[in-house]
Amino acid sequence: MAPPPARPAGVLLAAGAGRRYGGPKALVRHADGRLLVERAAGMLAGGGCAPTVVVLGAAAAEVRARADLPGAVLVDNPEWAGGMGSSLRAGLAALARTDAPAAVVLLLDLPGVTAAAVRRVARHATADSLVTAGYPAGRRGHPVLLGRRHWPGVAAVAVGDTGARAYLRAHRDEVRVVDCADVADDADLDVPPGPTDA
Repeated sequence: MAPPPARPAGVLLAAGAGRRYGGPKALVRHADGRLLVERAAGMLAGGGCAPTVVVLGAAAAEVRARADLPGAVLVDNPEWAGGMGSSLRAGLAALARTDAPAAVVLLLDLPGVTAAAVRRVARHATADSLVTAGYPAGRRGHPVLLGRRHWPGVAAVAVGDTGARAYLRAHRDEVRVVDCADVADDADLDVPPGPTDA
């Protein structure tokens, strides 16, 4: 009997300083009581990703001290101030010694992304896959699945805050869009919520 296929890994990009937000978003507490970094890592694990790599940068020591991230592989990105691209490179580099056929990439400031959305994208994991979640009005977003064959190419163009966007655009004919609008919301937490009316 053939062994089951290797599961995709997860890569959570959680290194930013959250300048517009007013502090590192990894340490922001979600309405459910968990830190955003805990919640997002849980979505990757709950969606079937293993291992889950959490890339830290700003306030890394405080995140390590405060966050409950069982089973996650914590990776420090010393170049985090240069933008998301360096964190994506760090996350993919950490997976180089694993047998993961693909990596599901997620940003921590998308609290509406669910484990169901991760599962839906992750089920397409092969070494050749390029997959993005699809949302209303033709939006493509996270979670994003990067097959292992594409990791070197993604790393080569992941600079500044572009992440994998340039690579996906250059390979648009290979990208599968998986509708996740019924199980997830792609709104990000760019700035803190304003005061509510009494």
